[in-house]
Amino acid sequence: MTADDSFGRLDDDDYPAYTMGRAAEMLGTTQGFLRAIGDARLITPLRSAGGHRRYSRYQLRIAARARELVDQGTPIEAACRIVILEDQLEEAQRINAEYRHAAEPEDPTTAG
Repeated sequence: MTADDSFGRLDDDDYPAYTMGRAAEMLGTTQGFLRAIGDARLITPLRSAGGHRRYSRYQLRIAARARELVDQGTPIEAACRIVILEDQLEEAQRINAEYRHAAEPEDPTTAG
């Protein structure tokens, strides 16, 4: 990948742009917390060629939500499960909205 290719991916939420140290710093947490949510299978960081963990912006948002729950006193395993369920619910609601929209009858007054 060239430098130009990398620059084009800066807006990609799934691009693993952040090292573990930088991710922990951005979240205001420890690297151990990131390892723990990885062990709980909340997020799976990609690995660099050298084997170092790399996180995407999407993964950092997920980790930030888990951290909020842990900061409120929720055990880390429970926090991870809650975040997974929240994500599944959001996806199900999105799919349901698409189905409802597709099932709506076409308005004959707007048809051309």
